[in-house]
Amino acid sequence: MSTDTAKKKNRLEVGDKAPAFELLDDTEKTVSLSDYAGKKVIVYFYPRANTPGCTKEACDFQDNLALLKDSGISVVAISPDKPEKLAGFRDKYDLDFPLLSDPDKEVMTEWGAFGEKKNYGKIVQGVIRSTFLVDEDGKIALAKYNVRATGHVARILKELELDD
Repeated sequence: MSTDTAKKKNRLEVGDKAPAFELLDDTEKTVSLSDYAGKKVIVYFYPRANTPGCTKEACDFQDNLALLKDSGISVVAISPDKPEKLAGFRDKYDLDFPLLSDPDKEVMTEWGAFGEKKNYGKIVQGVIRSTFLVDEDGKIALAKYNVRATGHVARILKELELDD
């Protein structure tokens, strides 16, 4: 099996059932995908809190949170950081959406957001910055892998036709 085939096999596509998860958030409360049953939710994966790209992406989601909520879309962010680090990140940047902790990277792996990626020209194992829209039926309505932190939220809003 080629590397490309292996990579694509682990990736979610539009129409796939979103893999269930249950993770601790930044307040050490358990949050699960089923909490959003019957609603639309953006689930995005990022490598590490308090890094420039991850901060930019989180702040962009925060800046557009009211627009997303008005459109019936919640936001959940997942990283390998521990809940206490996520709490500091939330407080430092006034983030008002759940930051979930996946230290074992099991959920990330299920969603295809952890694995081989290029980093400065080298192939490494790591978090693949990814964003998904899960629809009211728990199916993937949008799947974006290897996104750039800067400008990403604007591209998502445009694709969802929310960028008036």
